[in-house]
Amino acid sequence: MPLIKAESTKDSHVDTLQQTRTQGSIQIPADLLEQLYLSPETRVKGRLRQTFGNPTPVALGGFLVCASAHSMTLLGWQGASGLGGANLGCFLYVGGAIQFLGAIGEWVLGNTFSTVVFFTFGGFWLTYATAINPNSGASAEYSPNPHNPALGLSEPGFFATFGFFLVAMTLVIFFFAIASVRTNLVFFTVFLTLIPTVACLSAAFFALAHGDAATAATCEHVGGGLLLAVAFLGWYIFLSLLLLSVDFPIRLPMGDLSTRIQGFNQRQKAHSNPEESV
Repeated sequence: MPLIKAESTKDSHVDTLQQTRTQGSIQIPADLLEQLYLSPETRVKGRLRQTFGNPTPVALGGFLVCASAHSMTLLGWQGASGLGGANLGCFLYVGGAIQFLGAIGEWVLGNTFSTVVFFTFGGFWLTYATAINPNSGASAEYSPNPHNPALGLSEPGFFATFGFFLVAMTLVIFFFAIASVRTNLVFFTVFLTLIPTVACLSAAFFALAHGDAATAATCEHVGGGLLLAVAFLGWYIFLSLLLLSVDFPIRLPMGDLSTRIQGFNQRQKAHSNPEESV
């Protein structure tokens, strides 16, 4: 009789251990994981995604507030004009600080692609805010009057130099667009639209550097319109993330691509184990 009890206790212990292991390895479906974090499925240790909140909508919201406001400035709505200096605080804290915090959260969870994207765009808004702030000294080098650095913001040298920064951003966004093919259709479209957006804005700065105000205005308006389209797409993603966060009964379709376009490791596994891939 004692032997039977011992075996029964051992079996119970094994069952309990197996249940604990199962609960500790909760798997988020690949399409849902991609929609939550805007990144394809990656292997991460621990249960951080079940422990911490989702930082993706935080960072995305920071980008969208700045992008929406700046697009309307570029379009000249309600008399808005200039480089957007009135939104300097927005660029610094909403576009920069909030995106940096969201990017750190993405890094903690192991979402590399989202981390790179949000750190890059957070840095972009901080750079832009620094460039248009006369007190930062960025425009002082170009000012004809050393006692008035703000004059440098209207000098050809300033426009041409900053234009090359936008050219570099266009290249980075092009690489983001390639990588986003493994996320979802809406996110991919955002990057695809951002490429001509930033290219138009860089063309506007180069036109100003050459004194061609008419061409600069045209490029600025085209870039502003494209940026507004980017913002609309981004707000759609943002709403989708918020609905997921509260387990809303309706999910917005995102056009998942992570499960349709196999990654390198998935293809290697399929070739090595053809029976499992069937």
